[in-house]
Amino acid sequence: MEYVRLGKSNLMISRVAMGAMSLSKIGDEESAVALVRTAYQQGINFFDTSRNCEGCEKLLGDAVGDIRASVVLASKTSGQSGAEILSDLETSLAVMHTDYIDLYQYETDGFLPEKDSPDGIYNAFFRMKETGKIKAIGLATQELDIAEKAIYSGLYDTIQFPLSMLSADASIALVKLCEENDVGFVAMQPLCGGLVENIPLAFGFLHQYENVIPLWGVQTNEELEQILYFNEHPPVVDEKFHEDVERIRMFFN
Repeated sequence: MEYVRLGKSNLMISRVAMGAMSLSKIGDEESAVALVRTAYQQGINFFDTSRNCEGCEKLLGDAVGDIRASVVLASKTSGQSGAEILSDLETSLAVMHTDYIDLYQYETDGFLPEKDSPDGIYNAFFRMKETGKIKAIGLATQELDIAEKAIYSGLYDTIQFPLSMLSADASIALVKLCEENDVGFVAMQPLCGGLVENIPLAFGFLHQYENVIPLWGVQTNEELEQILYFNEHPPVVDEKFHEDVERIRMFFN
C-alpha cells in the first residue's frame, strides 16, 4: 500500500480509502465491523463517514476502537451555525469512541463558510482545530463554484468532490487546482453513483492523479479484494486505455 500526504493537512493516508457511508447497507453489524478490519489489515488507514449517517459513524467507531491511533478518521457536519457544528462534533466524538477527528469537513451545496462570517461556522472549525479536537479542516460539496472558491480561499486543507471517469472537464480541472494550492482532493462517487461498472477503467482513471484519494464504498470482501488487486496491479494507462475511457464518456455524456 502506498501512503501519501493529504495536501497541507499533512495527514499520511493510504491511496485506497474506504467510504464508510456504505457500512449501513451491510446486513449486520458484525459483518460491517469485520469488513473495516479487513481493509485495515490490508493497509487501508483512511476512513470517511458523516454525522448525517449516525449508524455509520457508530459502526466505524466500533471497528477501529482499539486501533484508533493507527487510522485516519474523517467525518462531516452540515450544521447551520457555530453552535450546531460544535454540538455535532461532540456527538461524533462520543459515537466514534475517540477524543479527536483527523479530518472534519463541512458538507454544503449552498454556500462557503468564511472566516469571521456571522454564522460562526468557519470560526467554530478553527477553534476545534486550535484545541486539538480536529486535526484538519475540509469542505465537502458537489458544487463546482463552491469547491473552486474554497480552494482559492486558503481556509481549507482538503476538498471532497465527486470525481469519476464520467466527470466533466471542469471537474477534472479541480485536481490540478488542488495540486497547485496544496489542497488535498478526496474523490467521492468514484463509480458515479453506480453508472460506471468497469472497475479497472474507473480505478486506472483516478489512479493516474497522484493527489486524488478515491473513497471506495465497498460492501463485501469481494469488492474490497477487487479494489486492492488493482491497487497492486494498476491498469496501464496507454492509448488503448484512453480510447476505452473516452468511448464510455461519450456514451454517457
